Amino acid sequence: MTATTSKRRQEGTRRRALAGYMFVAPFMIVFLLMFLVPLLYAAYFSLFREQLVGGNVFVGLENYTRAFGDEQLWTGIGRVALFFLIQVPVMLAAALAFALALDTGLTRLKRTTRLGIFVPYAVPGVIATLMWGFLYGPEYGPFAQLADAVGAAAPDFLGPDLMLGSLANIVFWEFTGYNMVILYAALRSVPTEIYEAAAVDGAGQWRTAWSIKIPALRGALAVCMIFSIIGAFQLFNEPQLMQSLAPTVIDAAYTPNLYAYNLAFVGQEYNYAAAVSFVLGLVILAGSYAFMFATNRRSRR
Repeated sequence: MTATTSKRRQEGTRRRALAGYMFVAPFMIVFLLMFLVPLLYAAYFSLFREQLVGGNVFVGLENYTRAFGDEQLWTGIGRVALFFLIQVPVMLAAALAFALALDTGLTRLKRTTRLGIFVPYAVPGVIATLMWGFLYGPEYGPFAQLADAVGAAAPDFLGPDLMLGSLANIVFWEFTGYNMVILYAALRSVPTEIYEAAAVDGAGQWRTAWSIKIPALRGALAVCMIFSIIGAFQLFNEPQLMQSLAPTVIDAAYTPNLYAYNLAFVGQEYNYAAAVSFVLGLVILAGSYAFMFATNRRSRR
């Protein structure tokens, strides 16, 4: 009886383990075929150079040496770093303010307000960029028409001085609601007993937000920051679409991703474009690691 029971238990354990593998298998297959295999192939591809005579020739790390000395690439990286410094703090501050306002329970039509803030994220990036491109138009855009109506000079949103800010505004409009949802979900997981104890101690809404809610959001804010680092350095859709409106301002190397795209599909330098993509990946990895290292070091104090 004991041996039979033990055997049945082992069979049950195996079946549960097999069921677990079956549930994970679709994800692993897609992950391998759509992410890992293309990544490894791109890494392999970046070690070659296509020549008119001889086809693809193995050159080792020559493409990476060229990338590390490529002034256009590093100018683009510096530009998206500036974009990150301008756009991300404002976006996360707005997302935090919206999340705190919704969590207080004082906001009227809370569900409608939450949906209204999140809706821009549901709008495809291509449509959002085209919409804002129309609004920025120096001749037909509503901002230009309003300035003309009052006799003022229309701001050149598509000029070299304001283009980076114009792109930052588009990304701000798109992703503030996304980050707000993450922060709001983190706030809803805080036990209500903590808020009740703070209220008993005489803490108001501002004090509760500063001393309880914001510290409780450190993990969620770190996640938002990591996503923002990755997204900012991979900026592509917005400048690629705005290039048709301001071709003299946004060149082929305006951002690193746009540079890699033009190298591959305009210049036919697929091997070097793969190397550029991996250099950009290293920059993103270094930035993310530096942020996590600084965050963890500060939390240990």
